[in-house]
Amino acid sequence: MAQDSIPSTIIDPVYREDQFYIGITYNVITDVPTDVSTRGLSGGLKFGYLRDMPLNERRNVAIAVGAGLVIDRFGQTLFIGESTNNETIFSVLDGEVDYNSNRFSTYTVEAPIELRWRTSTASSYKFWRIYTGFKIGYTYYYKATFKQTGNNVVQTDIPEYERLRLGASLCFGYNTFNFYAYYSINPFFKDAVTDTGQNVDFRTVKVGLMFYIL
Repeated sequence: MAQDSIPSTIIDPVYREDQFYIGITYNVITDVPTDVSTRGLSGGLKFGYLRDMPLNERRNVAIAVGAGLVIDRFGQTLFIGESTNNETIFSVLDGEVDYNSNRFSTYTVEAPIELRWRTSTASSYKFWRIYTGFKIGYTYYYKATFKQTGNNVVQTDIPEYERLRLGASLCFGYNTFNFYAYYSINPFFKDAVTDTGQNVDFRTVKVGLMFYIL
């Protein structure tokens, strides 16, 4: 009687890696007026798809391009409102102002471009990776929200806000857990000043974890 043969593992010689991603970040604000600081929840969620395109025969060096969505929230002490003559107000919230929360939220579509190096093989799903990248994004919705007892302010029309977002990223790690960092190259606001005459640039540094699938 013939013995049943044990099928061998199928190895894909033209494999691709890390084409779906999801990440969580803690958002730090930089280039802000004096006495502006983080307060409350300040973080982000991102997810999307990257087309992995290997450059060498081993397929461990690649470039990747794709598209994704980024949701960010910045809890901080810079009030953004509007005057009676429809001009944007930027004001630092000091200790004398009693309020519940103040945050700035953005929803951005992004097109990431990455240069990738990894120790992957066609038969191993666990490997080291170092990915550097550049991201072009467009913020399709944003809002500044200020809440205090008896007074809620929501601002969704800020002419000084730069919807085009440019940033640099770095991701490295092993297997499931990967450290992620991002720096916004261009400021959030253009030609913006506080009520005391300080420039409002507002950039962010994001640090967190990135998870790749398939």
